[in-house]
Amino acid sequence: MTPGSPPALPPTPPPNDETNREDDMPDEQHDDHAGHGHEHPVDGHDGAAHGTEPLGPVDDAPIHAAVDALAAALHEYVGTAVGVRAEFGASEADEDPRVLALEAAIGALNAQLYDALHDSLGMHPDLSSLVWGAEEDLGTGTDADAPPAPEVAEPFYLGFVVGPGQTPDTSLDAVIDFLDNAGEQVVAALVESGFDVPEWAASRGEAADFDGYGDADDEAPGGDL
Repeated sequence: MTPGSPPALPPTPPPNDETNREDDMPDEQHDDHAGHGHEHPVDGHDGAAHGTEPLGPVDDAPIHAAVDALAAALHEYVGTAVGVRAEFGASEADEDPRVLALEAAIGALNAQLYDALHDSLGMHPDLSSLVWGAEEDLGTGTDADAPPAPEVAEPFYLGFVVGPGQTPDTSLDAVIDFLDNAGEQVVAALVESGFDVPEWAASRGEAADFDGYGDADDEAPGGDL
């Protein structure tokens, strides 16, 4: 191998017309807890691993062995993918039989790890979902024992759409009085429950403007006030 050349690739297996990408798989193959090949009694899981009591000491050697086998396959996949990509374009590399064969093997090893965890611990691990997000969203680099960030005051809205009454003494102008009375009762109940209510208001036509507590232009969840 000359310096700078891609790593040697395994021989290309014969084309397999039955090889499908994940998008072509039947829906049942994507079920999180179905299609793993294990059956349970009608009345639930069997054995102490699936019981409601703490399990106690567990032989975790089979689980670590499944993890090691999966890790080795992933490393092999990376090496093969780098080499294939050095020879072909992205779309061709996606469909290269060597890549597809390793993806199928990794899928099978993922299932074996699931079974090892499930059989030993009775758990249903979700280890193959794809999640994108910032590190703080995923909990990476954060102190799990740190207290949660304090909440700050924010506005809440309860919206009504009120039509004209059927008698002259039920003018829409009287609605605000009903809201004032109801608001006083709500504030009293909130304070009695331990909440701090620094401001409150009843409004007509649009949400009340609370300076420093959010945007009054935001539409209330129940509709316009």
